[in-house]
Amino acid sequence: MRVGIDIEFQIQGQWKTDLLIAFALEGESFDDACHFSQGVAPWLTIAPAWRDFKGKKDERTMLYGPPAMDINRAMVLGLGKEKDLELEDIRFSFAKAVKACQDMGLENVGVDTVSMNRIALKLGLKKEEMAKELALAAKLALYTYTPFKKKNEEATKINKIFFLLDDDFCDDELKKAIRFVEAETCGIYLARDLANAPSNAMTPKLFADEAEKVAGYHNFKITILKKEEIEAENMHSYLAVAKGSYEEPHFVVLEYRPHTIEKDVKPIALVGKGITFDTGGICLKPAAGMEEMKGDMSGAAAVLGTFETLGRLGMLGIFPNRPIIGIMPLCENMPSGRSIKPGDVVFAKNGKSVEIINTDAEGRLILADALTYAEEKFDPEYLLDIATLTGACAVALGEGAAGVFCTKSDLAHKIHKRSNELFERTWLLPLWKHLGKELKSNVADVKNCGSRYGGSLTAALFLKEFVSDDRTWVHVDMAAADNADNAINPKGATGFGVRMLTDFSFLN
Repeated sequence: MRVGIDIEFQIQGQWKTDLLIAFALEGESFDDACHFSQGVAPWLTIAPAWRDFKGKKDERTMLYGPPAMDINRAMVLGLGKEKDLELEDIRFSFAKAVKACQDMGLENVGVDTVSMNRIALKLGLKKEEMAKELALAAKLALYTYTPFKKKNEEATKINKIFFLLDDDFCDDELKKAIRFVEAETCGIYLARDLANAPSNAMTPKLFADEAEKVAGYHNFKITILKKEEIEAENMHSYLAVAKGSYEEPHFVVLEYRPHTIEKDVKPIALVGKGITFDTGGICLKPAAGMEEMKGDMSGAAAVLGTFETLGRLGMLGIFPNRPIIGIMPLCENMPSGRSIKPGDVVFAKNGKSVEIINTDAEGRLILADALTYAEEKFDPEYLLDIATLTGACAVALGEGAAGVFCTKSDLAHKIHKRSNELFERTWLLPLWKHLGKELKSNVADVKNCGSRYGGSLTAALFLKEFVSDDRTWVHVDMAAADNADNAINPKGATGFGVRMLTDFSFLN
């Protein structure tokens, strides 16, 4: 499992790095921004470029000293005015700086924790909280997906980031924060790798093989249902989507039951949509952009990435408060002579009949059976599904955000607050009952989609048909959040959801 760059510490008197990164607000003097660093790099006070540095937002200046010095280069990042200071902006500024250092061919970079801590205090953060976000930003910024490239870009990467400490020891909280980041990175990298892989290299079976690797490494229980076993479970809504493809469906169930948890504690169930390629079926999608549909299993990727993170956290002695169940229904949505057609009626696992109006509204069909399975087999305290479900949600919220629907308002607000604090942007959307009329069918219990208006809301209401009324259920529509191209998320899959689901796994 890739872990990206190493994060290490250097104590006072041992600072040695290819380049030092420090932080400065607009209008600050050298003594304000880098007063400690001059003890190990005295040339900083007379570096000519410093005279022109203003500290404006996104400003970056390079300072050079004598080559023989242990630190002979520094980069100062301008953060703008104190009143406008935001951690998200600092994350992106740092990510851009690290990428610039990579372009320079540097092997390692040091972070001046004195100037970092000064900025953290202005934001009301602890040093370890700031360090955690900077470390994660750097790791994610330097992610690459290169298995199919002849030239290996990994060789040009920075391999270490040092946090340069102003005292003689590294405190435990700072160490814990960085170790936590390393666990998160493993999960996010895995989720990105899965979603970035071309669909011929990430079929339902090959995804299930990856799940087996995670289960084996972390000693999770894994169950993989194949077509005959899925039929025996009466998951015909799921099979209706899968039957148009040559590739067989695989239904993956992971169970994590830490030894620290009492046996009678109800679990948290995480369900991820796993369409490994989505053509739209008979209702074929336009050709333009269809290659991105290899990422229509990003929900399942987020669930598996979360289990990778939880397993890594377990190695650190950090365990969730409940058993965690991961359910990933995997299949392709392909057009063929066997495919479902508009007007067909299929029966879901809970016995409800579904009229197929649009074969491109397939994700909700596989999730319907997966949600019923989760309830029947595990009776979870909390049931959450995550899916690249509707283009309507992307239209409503824009790039990089997910819609959250929840049957309990207090939990909804908690998820919204925490996910945004973790820089996985979400917005709360309603489960308005009156829109249920959109799903009424003349020939079946429910239609699989309504009109184009409120599409993300009616999709959520469709899923609610397959969840018990008294169940605490969360639906995350991440259609706009699974692909990006920015300083922290290089072009392609983002690994969205891993941080949110990991945090959700620690609910009481």
